[in-house]
Amino acid sequence: MAKITGVNFKNGGKVYYFAPGKDKYKEGAGVIVETARGVEYATVVIPYAEIPDDKIVSPLKPILRTATQKDKEIHRKNLERKDEALKTVAEKIEKHGLDMKLIDCEFTFDGAKAIFYYSAPQRVDFRELVKELSQIFKTRIELRQVGIRDEIKMIGGLAPCGRECCCASCMPELKKVSIKMAKNQGLSLNPGKISGLCGRLMCCLSYENDYYADACKKTPKIGAEVMTPEGKGTVTNVNMLKMEVRVRIDDKEKDLFTYHDFPVSALKFKASHKPEKETDDVPEDLKEILD
Repeated sequence: MAKITGVNFKNGGKVYYFAPGKDKYKEGAGVIVETARGVEYATVVIPYAEIPDDKIVSPLKPILRTATQKDKEIHRKNLERKDEALKTVAEKIEKHGLDMKLIDCEFTFDGAKAIFYYSAPQRVDFRELVKELSQIFKTRIELRQVGIRDEIKMIGGLAPCGRECCCASCMPELKKVSIKMAKNQGLSLNPGKISGLCGRLMCCLSYENDYYADACKKTPKIGAEVMTPEGKGTVTNVNMLKMEVRVRIDDKEKDLFTYHDFPVSALKFKASHKPEKETDDVPEDLKEILD
């Protein structure tokens, strides 16, 4: 087992593991760590834990020290520079007539580099822009293109449920989401109902997918014929949370039909184990929101 301290560099961002060393840290404490980009300021989210060796990439880099008041002041000033820097770069992008959307920026702890994130429909030649920005900020400039899902993760927003987007608040890493997850939950395959602000499938479809995937194997499909305690019928609705099935039973002699709800355990039916492809029967208007 490896001893680790978990930190992140942004609220709700990915958690990175470092060797804790001899010091003890409190959750929310500021620390200074060494990364591939150099020395950085981070926030402790896991003060101490032991995890299997196969869950880490050895060797772990150590936490250099607890952040001093001076370190915190430098970090605060770097954050304060952000708004003015975004405004300046946006003006320069417009001046050069570049087809790119500026999303976010950050300065490394030592101020040696400024990283600007943008999205664009195609490749952008920003060499002249970088030269001008280097003269303005007196530091190295890096322009990094991101996808639409990463864009929403950075800028945030309110999701259709009324809460802040999961990717920007409680999801450290973006997860792969498929149309099959929506099918498993019996959701309407309407792009407006199952897509998030990014225009892609909602991340929250993956939260309960394990349960629904298992429930699908134990319940009959809509339209399937089943044997009930009251005779043979056709499934019209499935409630996978209650594990109940609504069945339409036809009485041909009286020329009428009735609906009854039965627990799955009371039904006899032929389970389907045929694997379903991720994009089976996907309408054209849905293909645009698939990853």
